[in-house]
Amino acid sequence: MLELANFSQRLYRRDDGIWYVPSKSAVSYPDDGNRLCAELESSSFWFEHRNKCIVALVNTLPPQDKVLFDVGGGNGFVATALQLAGYEPVMVEPGELGAGAAFARGINHVICSTMQDAGFEQASLPAVGLFDVVEHIDDDLAFMMEVNQLLRPGGRVYATVPAYQWLWSDADIEAGHFRRYTIGSMTALLTASGFTVDYASYMFRFLPLPTLLLRALPARLGLRRDMGQVQQDHAAGGRRSRAWLDGLLAPEVDHVRHLRPMLIGGSCLVAATKC
Repeated sequence: MLELANFSQRLYRRDDGIWYVPSKSAVSYPDDGNRLCAELESSSFWFEHRNKCIVALVNTLPPQDKVLFDVGGGNGFVATALQLAGYEPVMVEPGELGAGAAFARGINHVICSTMQDAGFEQASLPAVGLFDVVEHIDDDLAFMMEVNQLLRPGGRVYATVPAYQWLWSDADIEAGHFRRYTIGSMTALLTASGFTVDYASYMFRFLPLPTLLLRALPARLGLRRDMGQVQQDHAAGGRRSRAWLDGLLAPEVDHVRHLRPMLIGGSCLVAATKC
């Protein structure tokens, strides 16, 4: 049985079953971000496909002991998929709403904290997942170097980030992003912070054009999109259009499973090993 005391002495468990720390640092994430994500996740093609790609990558390049610390894990949507796939996720989420939602979903190990405040021992973590997290970090190099120091020798990091700075829009500002990435910039970041890149690819190959037309260009023209429009984007229309979209995205999962990189997409997906 996984004992969190083996990874940190700062954690304490409350009656709600969640682990906490004495104090938490501020993060670049909206106060209601977890609530808004919860409204989208269950009906979103984006969240569903991202999960499929993440699980395919983890299956092909598995973590040590099948344990993965999902840092900035939100409401536990990714952690749930990993747990169902046979892994033992430890979700690390500073937002109490998100941590509570993850525990209610059945995630066995939930820590309400930032990675830095959790007090993890150096070289103790078998693997770390950063799923749309790094773009929220001002000094991403210092952060990734911290991740490297926390990982065991040979430990892996898995990450997704939004792609292309030219797709920057109000949605990035509202989400608390500092930047968007390319495969080149993400690979350079991982290499500079002490990792060997095992796989680096884009995903959501069809998304750059609609993101440019529906988000980036309107933002440059001063046009704002409301939450209802964002929900429509994630729902992708009716049942027929959703089935078409799922069919369009399905080959991407096979690409990831066989570690074949894709050359364009709305997000980047990477896995790397501590040197």
